[in-house]
Amino acid sequence: MRTRRDGARWDGGGVARLRGWGGVATMALACLLATALVLVLPRLSDGGGDRGNSAAAHAGSRAADRLTQAAPARADEECKEPERSLRPSPKDGPVLDAIKKRKVRKLIVGVDQNSYRWGYRDPNKEKGELEGFDIDLAHEIAERLLGDRDAVVFRAIPTNQRIPAIQSGQVDMVVRTMTINCARVEQVDFSTAYFETGQQVLAPRKSTITGYNDTLKGKRVCSAAGSTAEAALKERSFGADIKTTVPNQLDCLVRLQLGQVDAVLTDGALAAGQAAQDPTVTLKGEPFTTEYYGVAMKKGADDLVRRVNDVLEDYRRDGWKKSYDEWLADDLGGSARPPKPKYKN
Repeated sequence: MRTRRDGARWDGGGVARLRGWGGVATMALACLLATALVLVLPRLSDGGGDRGNSAAAHAGSRAADRLTQAAPARADEECKEPERSLRPSPKDGPVLDAIKKRKVRKLIVGVDQNSYRWGYRDPNKEKGELEGFDIDLAHEIAERLLGDRDAVVFRAIPTNQRIPAIQSGQVDMVVRTMTINCARVEQVDFSTAYFETGQQVLAPRKSTITGYNDTLKGKRVCSAAGSTAEAALKERSFGADIKTTVPNQLDCLVRLQLGQVDAVLTDGALAAGQAAQDPTVTLKGEPFTTEYYGVAMKKGADDLVRRVNDVLEDYRRDGWKKSYDEWLADDLGGSARPPKPKYKN
């Protein structure tokens, strides 16, 4: 892939991938339209149909509020390595058996559709199908678990709806740049880590903000509701105005472009994708945390967790680097490697 002088990127097929505000606005509009399509997909269950997406959305919102209130402000002292997961196994169990017995034999995966390079729809492509690093992983899991790379239904869910969507059974798992932390492992189970990142500040290039420090004082900082960035700002804001929270990360970038906020706090990997969309903004300072993304599943779905960990064992050796090079290397550099898995005793 190469970059044109006007900032557009060309893929191997000669399709221009827009960068800058025009590209972001086009993609944002496409995402809004696509949300309406993805969220009306029927709920797939062992024998059932749609229970009503509107009711589910309202229930999920209420559940998210309760989870936010119930989640501990600080990690439990006994939780030292939340990224430790169950040991892998190639054997099926009751959870996966139930998925295979569905009328529509597909895996239901919660994803993002507006995180550039991770899970998004390219408006320059005719079909506008979901693509990105997380989408590749979801396809790989579907292929290994169900024997068909396309045996997956994607459900676009906001950041603060990830855990409620799992707990309510709307999705089997979430593959959506979801950080493993001590608060979340009390609510859902995670696979081993498949990506390492850290929180970082995104701001206009001309901004006097230099990172996650005192230069944020008096500045309006945006974060996604239910994100680790929001939690970090609540713990230490450096005097910033942190009232602006949004459902999805792209909303923060749009607000930054409109001048409604002065900076965005998010995972560095996501921020790099946003900077790639808009050359007028850049990452400020170094990451101030070390975090890991994992695949989230329902509490007690041990056989599914073990199967996904088994998939990840192979994917780290064959598949991860190829996907990274295609989607992330241009923005994050070409030397990254998947984190080593950590297992419970």
